[in-house]
Amino acid sequence: MYLTKTDPSANMHRFYRMDIVPGLFGDWGLLRSWGRIGSSGQVRTDWFETEEAAKDARFNLQMRKAKRGYE
Repeated sequence: MYLTKTDPSANMHRFYRMDIVPGLFGDWGLLRSWGRIGSSGQVRTDWFETEEAAKDARFNLQMRKAKRGYE
């Protein structure tokens, strides 16, 4: 999932990307990267016991980002 937030008047060009990835030991990760569009940004992975838990976390983050103006 790839979200962006742009506001040329404020020189704001941001991205937020979320992917669900399988782990080596049966767990699931929510891989998140964010930063300025055109840069590599920062990366963080949160680990969950089940794929459903990772998907729920992704949905919650998506809703929070939507409230802040990401599309």
